Amino acid sequence: MKNLFVFPALFIICSNSAIAQKHYTKNGEISFFSKTSMENIKAANSQVMSVLNISTGELQFSLLVKGFHFEKALMEEHFNENYLESEKHPRSTFKGSIAEMGAVNFAKDGTYPVAVSGDLTIHGVTNKVTTKGSIIIKGGKITGTAVFTVALADYNISVPKLVEKNIAKTIDITVNCLYDQKM
Repeated sequence: MKNLFVFPALFIICSNSAIAQKHYTKNGEISFFSKTSMENIKAANSQVMSVLNISTGELQFSLLVKGFHFEKALMEEHFNENYLESEKHPRSTFKGSIAEMGAVNFAKDGTYPVAVSGDLTIHGVTNKVTTKGSIIIKGGKITGTAVFTVALADYNISVPKLVEKNIAKTIDITVNCLYDQKM
């Protein structure tokens, strides 16, 4: 009798995994840029894990905060110790979805505009975000890109008065992920 229930359950699980077309990367890139009259600051992290389900539009990102690298070692040290407190908050994540996934033709090369929304967690604080991005299909490969802005105050990131002219109150974040593997 137990086997009568196990077989249909296995069939449903296997069917769902065949239908759910998940693509992922372990080396996506997320970078940020802070522009002020005193100093421009930029950093990039190319060890971003991301999963995109092309059937449902579900999208997830995860990165180690310590994976961001700066031009100057002192900037990187201040970023990790003073601003993002990477020992206390080692990961930043995003969990959301792409709204217009049905408009993307994965069989045809092109750039498809999309809207992305979900929960962005930085410095232990989660906020809802919505931004525009693109899904680029080229030679059967999928790339996701987006640029959006976040306010440091929204994520409880404080900047000491002594250096507040050196760091912008809002930071531009750029996402670029080539989904080169399938699940």
